[in-house]
Amino acid sequence: MLKIQALAFNTIANTIALNYRSILNYFINRSTNASAESFNAKIKEFRAQFRGVKNVEFFLYRLTTIFA
Repeated sequence: MLKIQALAFNTIANTIALNYRSILNYFINRSTNASAESFNAKIKEFRAQFRGVKNVEFFLYRLTTIFA
């Protein structure tokens, strides 16, 4: 049981060590990447609607006209 807890702690510690700049950026500037995540979700949803698109140029045109 103690080994599992140590492993979990090490995993969390490594995650914080790798991402500490982003974590501190939130507390200093109150900025997140929520807008980028939202935009990515919209693109994924748009792609799901037009699955199997053969004309890539038109797909990119539609993407830029809707979300730009």
